[in-house]
Amino acid sequence: MLYVFRKHPIVMRKGLVFGLLGPLAGVIPAAINPNIGFGWFFGGLGIGFVLGLLLFFPSWIGWYFSVFIVTDQRLIQITQKGLFHRSVVDMNLNQIQMVNYEVAGLQETLLGFGTIMMQTFVGDLVIHDVHHPARIQKKILEILRGEGITAAPFAAATESTPEENEA
Repeated sequence: MLYVFRKHPIVMRKGLVFGLLGPLAGVIPAAINPNIGFGWFFGGLGIGFVLGLLLFFPSWIGWYFSVFIVTDQRLIQITQKGLFHRSVVDMNLNQIQMVNYEVAGLQETLLGFGTIMMQTFVGDLVIHDVHHPARIQKKILEILRGEGITAAPFAAATESTPEENEA
């Protein structure tokens, strides 16, 4: 295992928003009727935090267990979707032709995440919401060069000059 990286924690934003609604829902009874006392408020707040954690937990599981592993021979993409769905993409490093990255927009620039695009012989592999894509692209290219793998240039159609035809 030469390099392991994950997506940016921003991928958990939907779960975080829903998780923060839990404590809010827990204190609503005390906000509607303030005469019921502090016991209802703090009890509802505690139940709301537990509810918030339950709502946030699947997003955290999806982020934490989704990893990208680069070994000396392979690139392995393990994607966890929910609690009971996992997909694995496994490819040889020598299939990678080109590695690019893109940081597009204000949010991606300020928070330091972007997209890595790898062109392979079998198609494109696009990894969205990667933390520090420039650093990861540089590291992947270092690993590819260290293993002696270089991107083969596409054969361009060239016209021969009359001097070359005479030789």
